[in-house]
Amino acid sequence: MTALTSPHLLDPDAMLACPACDALLVDRAVSVGDTASCPRCHTVIEAPRPLAMTRIIMLALAALILMIAAVFFPFLELGAAGMVRRSSLLDTVMAYASGLTAPLTLAMAALIVVLPVTRFLTLLYVLGPMAFGWHPARHAVHAFRVAEALRPWAMAEVFIVGVAVALVKVAGLAHVSLGPAFWAFVALVIVTVLKDNFMSRVTVWKTLEARRRS
Repeated sequence: MTALTSPHLLDPDAMLACPACDALLVDRAVSVGDTASCPRCHTVIEAPRPLAMTRIIMLALAALILMIAAVFFPFLELGAAGMVRRSSLLDTVMAYASGLTAPLTLAMAALIVVLPVTRFLTLLYVLGPMAFGWHPARHAVHAFRVAEALRPWAMAEVFIVGVAVALVKVAGLAHVSLGPAFWAFVALVIVTVLKDNFMSRVTVWKTLEARRRS
């Protein structure tokens, strides 16, 4: 990418803005394996990778499977005074889904389950057809906008950090055993990070536009 330096380059179709510093940049073709960054703040703008769409699809499918395990499998086992209680995330949501705590519980379920699942499904809908070389699915552009809008609100990783802090406090009061759902959530966070690292959003937008016109 190169910074905009002369008026004759003021073609909206040939420019893009840096997402970090809003510098106007002249769009250039970037080869697979290369990286284009902002000359002002050095933020990576575009980094196409070989088989990136296929990898993102595989990671999104893996994330969906891990989310199912994280919701339905036992999350924690607490033991105190000879009593043992196992609880899954679904059990927790259902137990507090009534009364004054209902809004908070439903908001938690939306942020750590519903929104991430919606984002994974949306990415599969957008990238699936293009990974096979087909035209984008109907409303794929709007679906990708939704996926990007949901990205800051999908907070599975924040939930894991909160659980880790809570476990430190609870460990002194009861015997705590981590269930398979906890490790599924940890794996889910790792898979999500890998998926986001593989994704070059500018490349996805360019591919959507090119496939729509072809």
